[in-house]
Amino acid sequence: MHKPGDVVLGGLFEVHYTSVFPELTFTTEPQQPSCQGFDILGFRQAQTMAFAIAEINRNSNLLPNVTLGYSLYDNCVKLGIGFRAALSLVSGQEEQFILNETCAGTPPVIGIVGDSSSTRSIAISTVIGLYSVPMVSYFATCSCLSDRQKFPSFFRTIPSDAFQVRAMIQILNHFGWSWAGLLVSDDDYGLHAARSFQSDLVQSGGGCLAYFEILPWGTDQAELRRIVDVMKKSTARVVIVFAHESHMINLMEEVVRQNVTGLQWMASEAWTAATVLQTPEFMPYLAGTLGIAIRRGEIPGFREFLLQIHPDLHHNNSYGNSIVNQFWEFTFQCRFAPPPAGWLEDGGALCTGQEKLEDVENEFLDISNLRPEYNVYKAVYALAHALDDMLRCEPGKGPFSGHSCGTLQRLEPWQLVYYLEKINFTTPFGDQVSFDGNGDALPIYDVMNWLWLPDGTTKVQNVGEVKRSAFKGEELIIDEDKIFWNFESKQLRSVCSESCPPGTRMARKKGEPVCCFDCIPCSEGKISNQTDSMECTTCPEDFWSSPQRDHCVPKRTEFLSYHESLGICLTAASLLGTCMCAVALGIFIYHRKTPIVRANNSELSFQLLLSLKLCFLCSLLFIGRPKLWTCQLRHAAFGISFVLCVSCILVKTMVVLAVFKASKPGGESSLKWFGVLQQRGTVIVLTSIQAAICTAWIVCASPVPHKNSQYHNEKIVYECAVGSTIAFTVLLGYIGFLAILSFLIAFMARNLPDSFNEAKLITFSMLIFCAVWVAFVPAYISSPGKYADTVEVFAILASSFGLLGALFGPKCYIILIRPERNTKKAIMGRGTQS
Repeated sequence: MHKPGDVVLGGLFEVHYTSVFPELTFTTEPQQPSCQGFDILGFRQAQTMAFAIAEINRNSNLLPNVTLGYSLYDNCVKLGIGFRAALSLVSGQEEQFILNETCAGTPPVIGIVGDSSSTRSIAISTVIGLYSVPMVSYFATCSCLSDRQKFPSFFRTIPSDAFQVRAMIQILNHFGWSWAGLLVSDDDYGLHAARSFQSDLVQSGGGCLAYFEILPWGTDQAELRRIVDVMKKSTARVVIVFAHESHMINLMEEVVRQNVTGLQWMASEAWTAATVLQTPEFMPYLAGTLGIAIRRGEIPGFREFLLQIHPDLHHNNSYGNSIVNQFWEFTFQCRFAPPPAGWLEDGGALCTGQEKLEDVENEFLDISNLRPEYNVYKAVYALAHALDDMLRCEPGKGPFSGHSCGTLQRLEPWQLVYYLEKINFTTPFGDQVSFDGNGDALPIYDVMNWLWLPDGTTKVQNVGEVKRSAFKGEELIIDEDKIFWNFESKQLRSVCSESCPPGTRMARKKGEPVCCFDCIPCSEGKISNQTDSMECTTCPEDFWSSPQRDHCVPKRTEFLSYHESLGICLTAASLLGTCMCAVALGIFIYHRKTPIVRANNSELSFQLLLSLKLCFLCSLLFIGRPKLWTCQLRHAAFGISFVLCVSCILVKTMVVLAVFKASKPGGESSLKWFGVLQQRGTVIVLTSIQAAICTAWIVCASPVPHKNSQYHNEKIVYECAVGSTIAFTVLLGYIGFLAILSFLIAFMARNLPDSFNEAKLITFSMLIFCAVWVAFVPAYISSPGKYADTVEVFAILASSFGLLGALFGPKCYIILIRPERNTKKAIMGRGTQS
């Protein structure tokens, strides 16, 4: 199809979908290949370019005083034919045809609209790019064509596969499909799409491929059977296909043969709108397909233009009019005269040229879904706007050398490339058209869904869009309520492994994709509070993991508390001992003038009862949450109280020995060393030594509260760190030294007359005291946490009760129960009897 003009634009379209090449014998002149199988939609795309040029020629604001012409060629879906057509366009070498009465021949074009195939566009643009001839494709999507080094003059009004791939990945992420299969055609379109898809999928981290297969050309049944078998055995329920409809037909025939159902298909723009696949045979499997489709547009006045198409009966064999005649014959199933041999005999009709297109029901006049045509329309306008910008250049302000401008008389294709890179206009449909540094237009796709209606028909409906804007970046908008799902459940899941819930972490399965993993529970003390966590995080020092391992909770605290049964029992025992000391002290005070009280050194007895009372009370400092003052005071109070107690016993024992010696002839002088002042002084000095030890301990290495997590990871044991083990040892050693000394002295005086001493009681009490504290040391060392405090409190109480019972129990018994024995005569009588 040709039309003369001041400037001619070329076009390459798929008007036929098969071709026959003659046999090459190289003995005669080669015949031209013949094209067969008229493609009515390809013809409509060619007519779109003719319409756009006619519309531009009528527009006084765009290219005024310039008439655009066109020269449109059929590539017959073959690289060789398309390549030769492109060379004919840019060189002007073609068989002659009549343009008008004054000139003949095809003028070279300044730009080409096409091709529809990535493979052909690569081949053609590689060559014409050497001469900087601009080529604006409306359907070639291979991302490789964005390489400005290889294709410096290539532009396109359809988004690159790189964006289509990202759009597919966005849809996968939107529905949570992380496990999918990928099928591609064995050509530049499919292989480059596969490379981009695999790379972008890894970068997005949104999923991985269960399998990747290349669809064979033709009907290779063995290979198709193998591919479908892989699909059937895979756990991936989503299948993404970057292929042409011819590949899909062969694939779906095998899918039907093996009855592979339950798959969610995702279609690339190459077959999203393929009506040849929307058949009753395939729809049970393909219903619900989600696909990426070229942006639909509206072209006002286009239908009226199509209705004006009529064949030229006078030049029906001319090259420029043959495509229209073929369209007419295909549409009305007739032949122009002279018809082929046997046509009329077989009942065929002759074309008159008076047939009416509006009476024909086919997709040629259905302009409700203009997608490739809309891209053709934008491509033509892009070239027109670039030419218009160039012709509006003011002399002396141009972008070329010497600030020159391009002119119509000396127009060079490379000048048009410069202006193509700068264009920016808006179509009547409201879409902005401009090219980035790679020659790609602002990308926008429609998201389509195959709706299978109850009457068996199919509707491809728009359910969303994917676009990139300068402000929001890439954006996916989907209306899920409109989507038709071909499953019982509204939507399927396609994952290799289910998401790991909080409390677990992902562990890769060896030798499998990253989407395949096991969920390992977090170990104690670690948590994960998000789905699909790669690692478990350690809880802070004072926190521990919850049973579900999904959050940290404060660690349980442990100490000898007043609120637990053990603490209550020890507190009660301490208070009971204190009360018993108070009662015994009250009894002794009340009966202080009786012989048994006076005979047993009443002042030392009172001091001993007071010190025992302090021993019982100091045990309370070991109960409750440790604080600095309790930690400092507990051992000091314990050490001083017991030294005071043992000092009184020691002095008392020594007094008994002194009295016994004084009763013998010549022993009166021994009593002068054990008067009241000496007794008091001895107790004070011995106690002051312990007080000095405690003071040095607190000043140099004070006991402090300590949070211990070594015993149990899940809880904190509050305890008092002794600060200095040596000081604690010295404190206990000093008490032990006094106790052993008291025991030895009392043991030596055990056989003295009862009327003079209580050595036996002291010996027995010291024996109990030493036994308790000897047992305390190993028990204390081996007891963790609060149980160490329990052992120490128990030792304090046990030794205190032993001393109280052994020293004061018999005396209280005599005072209260056997008062007849609480007489001087009775005491002396025991002495006489002994």
